[in-house]
Amino acid sequence: MVARLRDHPGFAPEFLAMEAVRTLGPGAAEWARRLRDRYPDAPADGLARLATRRYVRAAGAGGAAAALAGLFAPLAELVSVLWTQANLVLHLAAAYGHDPAHPDRAEELLVLTQVHPDAASARAALVGAREAGDPVEGTWPKAAEAAWRLAAPLTAQAGGWVALRLASRLVPGAAVVAATLGDAAAADRLAARAVAAYRPHRR
Repeated sequence: MVARLRDHPGFAPEFLAMEAVRTLGPGAAEWARRLRDRYPDAPADGLARLATRRYVRAAGAGGAAAALAGLFAPLAELVSVLWTQANLVLHLAAAYGHDPAHPDRAEELLVLTQVHPDAASARAALVGAREAGDPVEGTWPKAAEAAWRLAAPLTAQAGGWVALRLASRLVPGAAVVAATLGDAAAADRLAARAVAAYRPHRR
């Protein structure tokens, strides 16, 4: 994975989505199986609410911890957001009976986190990532593109980082509070999109 990211950094979001499904998917499946064994009558919406509450809380905690990372705060927050949002989507897929370890989840993860605008473009990008051969020329421009696309979950907040750092000098804890609330709200919005995608359509 590290070698492929180094050789083809422009496909970083696709590589990370595939890796998230591979490494986090089985854990999400096991979580859903344990809950269904323990509470056989629990509705899928109930499991989805549990997953949402867990990872919205985790997003807020991760945002707060990242805000304390000083100059590395944006990078720390990006890592926290990517990990939390991947877990959230895969647990919601499992709650509604979809296999969270299935390769299709990578495509859905890219669309739900708004890295790609639709399933067709996500699918094409994943095919390109899987078929990528020798390292491409112009690694740095590709790396910049990858960084921009990976930061999609944070773009709404990125512009406020300087203001937050300045505000935190005047109001201690302002950056922590803002990061906590912002990341939790972003996770809550992602949960709503994922529930809408995975919940069976009622007639």
